[in-house]
Amino acid sequence: MPPRRADAAPDGEDVSCETLLRTSAPLLAAYFARRVGHGQADLDDLVQEALIAVYLHRAHYDRTRPFRGWLFGIARHKMVDYFRSRRAHLQLSLIDDTCAVDGFEAQASARMDIERLLRALPHKQARVIRDTQIDGLTSSEAASRRGIGESDVRVSVHRGVKAMRRSIGIT
Repeated sequence: MPPRRADAAPDGEDVSCETLLRTSAPLLAAYFARRVGHGQADLDDLVQEALIAVYLHRAHYDRTRPFRGWLFGIARHKMVDYFRSRRAHLQLSLIDDTCAVDGFEAQASARMDIERLLRALPHKQARVIRDTQIDGLTSSEAASRRGIGESDVRVSVHRGVKAMRRSIGIT
């Protein structure tokens, strides 16, 4: 049975809703950790409040718009409520980071897209692409790490990147 899509949750399907919330939790945690920087209990509370809001307002999500923008909009409102309730003030240097949802959203979205593409590749190709293209290792270093030949690393990277490009429609 294929996995259910997270965007099916607004229809009220329990499994899809659970998937949506589980997928959103780490994104929200990273968003709040970067901006709030207080204790873990505060971060957990913020994530829970945002997840509750996502659950309660999921019927209002417009499927023609990017989901992450909607999610981070809820997160931003929860963070503002958090600061208001504590009468806390943001440092001026943090205001740009707090308001700059687009940069964080794009980075998180890209990371999730790349991980999805890598999961579709054979394990060996995905590992050497991570080693060389994400972790920044040379072909020689990746070959040593994986116990394979340097040419094998280069061929695997080439084939893996080619497969990833094909899967997103770039030839």
